[in-house]
Amino acid sequence: MAFDSLSDRLTLAMRNIAGNGKLTDKNMDRMLKEVRSALLDADVNYLVVKDFVARIRKEYEDMEVRPGLDPAEQVVTIVRDAIEEILGKEPSPLEYATSGVTVIMMVGLQGTGKTTSSVKLAKFIRDRQSRKPLLVAADVKRPAAIEQLQTFAASVDVEVFTLGHEVSALETSRKAVEYAKEKGYNTVIIDTAGRLAIDEALMKELTEIRDEIDPEEILLTVDAMTGQSIVHTAETFQEKIGCTGLVVTKFDSDARGGGVFSVRAVTSVPVKFVGSGEKVDDIDIFYPDRVASRILGMGDIMTLVEQAQEKIDLKESEESAKRMLEGQFTLDDMMVQYKQMRKLGPLSGLLKMVPGMSQYANQIDDDDTDKKMKVQMAIINSMTPEERRDPTKLRGTHKSRIAKGSGTTVNDVNQLINAYTRAKKQMSMLGSFMKGKMF
Repeated sequence: MAFDSLSDRLTLAMRNIAGNGKLTDKNMDRMLKEVRSALLDADVNYLVVKDFVARIRKEYEDMEVRPGLDPAEQVVTIVRDAIEEILGKEPSPLEYATSGVTVIMMVGLQGTGKTTSSVKLAKFIRDRQSRKPLLVAADVKRPAAIEQLQTFAASVDVEVFTLGHEVSALETSRKAVEYAKEKGYNTVIIDTAGRLAIDEALMKELTEIRDEIDPEEILLTVDAMTGQSIVHTAETFQEKIGCTGLVVTKFDSDARGGGVFSVRAVTSVPVKFVGSGEKVDDIDIFYPDRVASRILGMGDIMTLVEQAQEKIDLKESEESAKRMLEGQFTLDDMMVQYKQMRKLGPLSGLLKMVPGMSQYANQIDDDDTDKKMKVQMAIINSMTPEERRDPTKLRGTHKSRIAKGSGTTVNDVNQLINAYTRAKKQMSMLGSFMKGKMF
């Protein structure tokens, strides 16, 4: 996540003040100094940091210790509420027209992932909000821009409206809205042109489209890796054409996140969506409260549950889990679990969403974990159905054949069998325990 380094330092600061046992002005000052330093190092706007620290100090001074609550824990709550306030308090949903066609203009500098985000957003609103989107190729200046949009959109089965490079972006946008009305589309997403830097020609083109089409949403795409320049870009676009929200790409990166933290406080433009990967499903609504919890190492169970519901086959997982608890665990079940885990993304990312586990996320080498998982899946795929049901009966000749077929070694095969044996034993013990509890 874009706030990982900030999260590590704030979590440590909160842990230190909670470990003092007694809350005093002295250790409170020490904590606020660390918070201030962490925010500035994360490239958060100086005025935002100043206001943030002042708010926490005032809340602390006015705090009435509630019976049964640790004062230090109340300070953590104050910090969390302050972060949430800066990020926006509540998620900012898309504004749809009460009738007719809703128009969404996607704007931003070149290289921020605007075209990719346009397609992701189209799939998101179709699959999760039951809309019928039409993408519009209005970037008519950049070579291959139209083809890029068409190729990506085809992968998610969303139509792209284009009149080619010879027709202006304004005319293309106007005709696209007319086409949407004729064909029954209720949402038009216009992928406008970008530039390497803000210039008058770009702003003039975007202003003309805005004035002619009157979109319900103007979403600015920004790259989380660009730090404080997010704020400058948002201020300029807001001044020139007006923006209703931001789409932050590369939110899963190890960027310092200061720009994302600052932008709403400085510009009043809310973050509406974040892109968290390269896959077309990797776009999510921005929930300030959930992000605030993750920044302080408190996890994000709601997002984890939602991702599980969207990305994994719950029926297949439940059937596999039932067999495992009944002592019928096979390598086919292990394969099911591996496939489901890989759909959810890197293990370190999952740990960050589990309360109390974020501190262990940095100890995970995701590339190494994924590589080992692929090796074990290859070995399982090289076995016969009978061998997958009970690999403990495999002999040396069988293991050699499996290793050769999977491009691995006999030692790799033995490691898989040992892991399977341990897992089966643990599942059997858990199943027996649960039956005893039920009885």
